[in-house]
Amino acid sequence: MTSLPAGNPTSPFQPTRPGSSLLAASVRRGRARSVVARTRTERVIRGGLLVAALLSIVTTFSIIAILLIETIGFFRMPEASFLDFFFGTEWSPLLGAQKHFGIWPLVTGTLLVTVVAATFALPVGLITAIYLSEYARPRVRAVLKPVLEILAGVPTVVYGFFALSVITPGLQLFSDKFGNYNAMSAGLAVGIMILPIVCSLSEDALRAVPKSLREGAYALGSTRFDVSIRVVVPAALSGIVAAFLLAITRAIGETMIVALAAGGLPRITWKPWDETQTMTAYMVQIFLGDAPAAGIEYKSSYAVAFVLFVMTMMMTLIGNAVLRRFREEYD
Repeated sequence: MTSLPAGNPTSPFQPTRPGSSLLAASVRRGRARSVVARTRTERVIRGGLLVAALLSIVTTFSIIAILLIETIGFFRMPEASFLDFFFGTEWSPLLGAQKHFGIWPLVTGTLLVTVVAATFALPVGLITAIYLSEYARPRVRAVLKPVLEILAGVPTVVYGFFALSVITPGLQLFSDKFGNYNAMSAGLAVGIMILPIVCSLSEDALRAVPKSLREGAYALGSTRFDVSIRVVVPAALSGIVAAFLLAITRAIGETMIVALAAGGLPRITWKPWDETQTMTAYMVQIFLGDAPAAGIEYKSSYAVAFVLFVMTMMMTLIGNAVLRRFREEYD
C-alpha cells in the first residue's frame, strides 16, 4: 500500500490539531468585524466632511440672507430712497437736519484707495515674483520668500498706525497738499498689505510653467529676459490674473487701515491727497459709535455691506471667467 505524504493537505490520514477549526472560525469572524468597523469609520468620516461642507454653504447663505433682509428693512424706512441711495452724490446720515444716503461718495472712496493700492502692489509683486522664479538663486529665494510672507501675518491695525506715523509724514515732505488723513497714505499701506498675496501666488504660477517651455525658448537663442517676459509670464497668465483679482478683492474689503489713515469725510473725489471715507470705514464708524440699533443709520450700514458684497462677488465672477478664458493645460 502506498501512503500519502505526511504534509499533503488532501490526505485523509493527516492529523488534525485540537482547536484548529475554532481558530479558523474566530479568524473569519474577526475579519468580518474589522470590515464592518472600517465601513462604519469611513461613513463617520464621510459624514463629518459633508457636515463641514454644508456648514460653509449654510454660513454663506446665512450672511447673504441677513444682509438682504436688513437692506430691505433699510429701504422700507421713510427717510430712505432707492433712487437716492444708488444715484445720489451726498452721504450724510449722521449730520444735518436732512439725511442723505447717496452711496457714491463711499464707493468712490473705496475705489480710490483700491486703485492706489493696486497701482503699487500689482507691478511690484509681479516683478518680485519674476525675480524669485527666474533669477534668484535657491538660497536667496529661501530667504526672501518667507520674509515677504511675514508681511501677510502683520495685523492690519499695525499697517494703519504705520501709515499715520511713517507714510503720511513722508508724503507731506513732498507736498503740502497731503493732510493728516488722505487716500494715498491708506492706499500705500493697503498695497504693502496685499503685496505678499500678489508675490506668492504669482511666483507659484510662474514656477508651475513646465521646464520644457523654457528649454525650448533657450534653444531658439532667447535670453533669460525674453524667456521670462515672452514665454513664462504668458504661460502663467491665468494664475497671475487670479492673484491680481484676489489681491484687489482683499484691498476692497480692508477695514482697519482705511479707518485709521483715510479719514472719515465721505465725498466724491479722485485726488489721492484728499481725505475720504470707504464703505468699510463707515461701517466701523456706525458700529463703534452711538447710532441706535433700530435707527436708519444702523440699518444703512447693512445696505452698504450688501453693496460691498455685490462688488466683491462680481470681482470673483470676473476672476473665474478670466481663469476659464486664459487657462493653459500642459502634459
